[in-house]
Amino acid sequence: MAVEKSNTTVDGVSILKPRTDNREYRKIVLKNSLQVLLISDPDTDKCAASMSVSIGSFSDPQGLEGLAHFLEHMLFYASAKYPEEDSYSKYITEHGGSTNAYTSSEETNYHFDINADCFSEALDRFAQFFIKPLMSAEATMREIKAVDSENQKNLLSDGWRMRQLQKHLSKEDHPFHKFSTGNMDTLHVKPQAKGVDTTSELIKFYEEHYSANIMHLVVYGKESLDKIQDLVEGMFQEVQNTNKTIPRFPGQPCTSDHLQILVKAVPIKQGHKINVSWPVTPSIHRYEEAPCRYLGHLIGHEGEGSLFHALKTLGWATGLSAGEGDWTLDYSFFTVSIELTDAGHEHMQDILGLLFKYIQLLQQTGVCQWIFDELAAICETKFHYQDKTPPMSYIVDIASNLQIFPTRDWLVGLSLPSKFNPATIQKVVDELSPSNARIFWESQKFEGQTDKNEPWYNTAYSLEKITSSTIQEWVKSAPDVNLHLPAPNVFIPTDLSLKDVKNKETVPVLLRNSPFSRLWYKPDTIFSKPKAYFKMDFNCPLAVSSPDAAVLTDIFTRLLMDYLNEYAYYAQVAGLHYGVSLSDNGFELTLLGYNHKLRILLDTVIEKIANFEVKPDRFAVIKETVTKEYQNYKFRQPYHQAMYYCSLILQDQTWPWTEELEVLSHLEAEDVAKFVPMLLSRTFIECYIAGNVEDNEAESMVKHVEDVLFNDPKPKCRPLFPSQHLTNRVVKLEEGMKYFYHQDGSNPSDENSALVHYIQVHRDDFAMNIKLQLFGLVAKQATFHQLRTVEQLGYITALAQRNDSGIYGVQFIIQSSVKGPGHIDSRVELLLKNFESKLHEMSDEEFKSNVTALIDMKLEKYKNLKEESRFYWQEIQRGTLKFNRKEAEVAALRQLQKQELIDFFEEYIKIGAARKKSLSIRVYGSQHLKEMASDKDEVPSPSVEIEDIVGFRKAQPLHGSFRGCGQPKL
Repeated sequence: MAVEKSNTTVDGVSILKPRTDNREYRKIVLKNSLQVLLISDPDTDKCAASMSVSIGSFSDPQGLEGLAHFLEHMLFYASAKYPEEDSYSKYITEHGGSTNAYTSSEETNYHFDINADCFSEALDRFAQFFIKPLMSAEATMREIKAVDSENQKNLLSDGWRMRQLQKHLSKEDHPFHKFSTGNMDTLHVKPQAKGVDTTSELIKFYEEHYSANIMHLVVYGKESLDKIQDLVEGMFQEVQNTNKTIPRFPGQPCTSDHLQILVKAVPIKQGHKINVSWPVTPSIHRYEEAPCRYLGHLIGHEGEGSLFHALKTLGWATGLSAGEGDWTLDYSFFTVSIELTDAGHEHMQDILGLLFKYIQLLQQTGVCQWIFDELAAICETKFHYQDKTPPMSYIVDIASNLQIFPTRDWLVGLSLPSKFNPATIQKVVDELSPSNARIFWESQKFEGQTDKNEPWYNTAYSLEKITSSTIQEWVKSAPDVNLHLPAPNVFIPTDLSLKDVKNKETVPVLLRNSPFSRLWYKPDTIFSKPKAYFKMDFNCPLAVSSPDAAVLTDIFTRLLMDYLNEYAYYAQVAGLHYGVSLSDNGFELTLLGYNHKLRILLDTVIEKIANFEVKPDRFAVIKETVTKEYQNYKFRQPYHQAMYYCSLILQDQTWPWTEELEVLSHLEAEDVAKFVPMLLSRTFIECYIAGNVEDNEAESMVKHVEDVLFNDPKPKCRPLFPSQHLTNRVVKLEEGMKYFYHQDGSNPSDENSALVHYIQVHRDDFAMNIKLQLFGLVAKQATFHQLRTVEQLGYITALAQRNDSGIYGVQFIIQSSVKGPGHIDSRVELLLKNFESKLHEMSDEEFKSNVTALIDMKLEKYKNLKEESRFYWQEIQRGTLKFNRKEAEVAALRQLQKQELIDFFEEYIKIGAARKKSLSIRVYGSQHLKEMASDKDEVPSPSVEIEDIVGFRKAQPLHGSFRGCGQPKL
């Protein structure tokens, strides 16, 4: 349907914005030629800024690979105006904000957000990045270690490895070919050997490239546009304009030597994958005509008649995506990625034949206006009814848009196809020819069959040229399947009106309570969008009763998603998203999007559950997929492994992945067929419906579900007995005791080690919650500064809150290639020891500032229905039902005294605290494995060494569950 457009006009410049957007926008250009977009949002709690600098890794000097990325790191350190190291990050963190940056091929983007009342000083600190940063030789050396640690983290990531292999197989004199992350070798060892001083080169790079006229700034504030403009003009006028020209890198990355190639590569993880890419005309020059968007929509479609549907039916593929990936103003690649089954791996030629056959279909049928118009209508509705997002995430892409798009489309970017030009689309279709194809085929089956290694990640590969005639033979011999264009999308909403809800409930209300289900309802009183959020948690006691049951439930949910895919894919395209996934006590259904046709999708999903059948061919594919996922567990990042072990130790009714993998090995389709009726035989459904839905509609939906599942003459489900209502239980650690779990990393090729140092504190309680949260806020930046910036233990260094079903704690998470877990654990202990004095020395003013920051964070408004619903759903799912949590904790914070925080720290957190309960999960990478035995011998007393996780868990007392605290009444 056509949607009315909305423009905002300032200084004669029209900026297209969503019709539901009440923010104000203004474009200004400072005297130093810095272009700025100002955004005023009186309703915001957070303010943000993003600076896009039109310089990226393509500009790295020869022999200093990664210098642009390294400079991105260094600008965070200090400035002439604010010389204290890390003071920028400290200020942002202590005032409820966050900060980050990224370096791409032709851009470096810096961004932050912060509580609104602290924005002015934060913006001034941010401005100093681009005025006079300090880059000392000592700090430079330390941060090179951080860059090297970041690269170490990526070395065993297939995504990073395959991306660099694609770059490696390109023209050596084109910057696309470069290694862009940087490491110790490129930034220190080799430059030093050549007499090159990295610090001097860093400063030179900054002075040569960072110029105001090639920067673009977006500032998102709470004040009026005039006041924001005054801030910007007062702070950013000093950014030097040296009248640089934005570098262009003309020419194509690939010559004929790099086209018509078949590359066989060995990945780290189990699985098979094909990536086919073609150099094409960049869509950016015809972005309103959206040729690659159109083709990605069709080639990546998953409905009946699509390429993916054919491959899935043949049992050859489990996923497919298509679209324009890597692009600049000068080149672009259109890429099709296909996840293969084992059988698909054996039919690579047939799969590629079908891909090119589908492309031939597009060439023969021509460009269809109705498909373009439908896609344009979907995109237009999405743009004009887009959800509000956190300011920082909103403005990062906009800052990048400023350099590329005309002012009118700064907010739009690539999101609004609007001009139908079949010639433009047809040109790109013609470019997807066999003569231009680059085929990358990944599988561990190629181990031992390769003869080359990519230099930066050491990926083993082989390369062969293929001819167009060979691909044509593949097309001719491909299976005869019915490939055709998709049908018109019946899920496109045509009713976008808002319901006139009579009861303006501000928190969820218990609308319906029966032996079968419980319905919580919350109408939209804030966002005024034609959208709804629907959650349905099927509590099934059998689901978590054993490793076998957990695996069978997992297979069941995946089969459900698989069966619904070709039908529900249309809904996803139209903006109505759904998912069926495992939950703590069974499985849950989620529906989110435009409310108009949500009921149609819901009824279809419930019908599939009620009449579930196991198709042996699809079971075989799903089993294979799940098996590979479990096998790939050992290749996860060590810190992810440590976090997994922590959960396995603490959470009752969870099972080791090794046991679940063993279950999979002997599982058959009949096992699932027998299991599902038993799984559903005793069920209670917890429901939450929110958004643009009336209460009678919500009741009707749940009543229909009950009728189908419980009230049928042959019911699929029966209500739970009172004794069967499930509870989530968490291990209760002993006060004054230290617990340790030592484990070798599961990937012998990974040198990284990891530590999770967890401190369990209390069961959900407002007064205790705020003390723990305030400690976390105060200690977060101190942890990062000491362990990452000063000691350079590892790129991944974090202090985070942890909540296990209402049991609160805090955890230090560090991954390192330079030190083992035992050493890192001792540094965390020393950090806590030194923090004690810092806490005592904290001034009353600093304490109040931190309290205010935490209050501001808690009072931050929900941005959209999904964000609001997630908060309320967590309260429902955990059984805590504290819908007034934020207000109650703010009230407690306003009464909190500094001494109470100190007392809390001394009682629960500090070294030797009488009530402290700590658990150290130490995962040893190959570089530190020899330290594990001595670390075990040196653990302090009193302590417990956990050898058998499940045995330990069974022997420990458990915290009470909030889900077992009685049932709410209407």
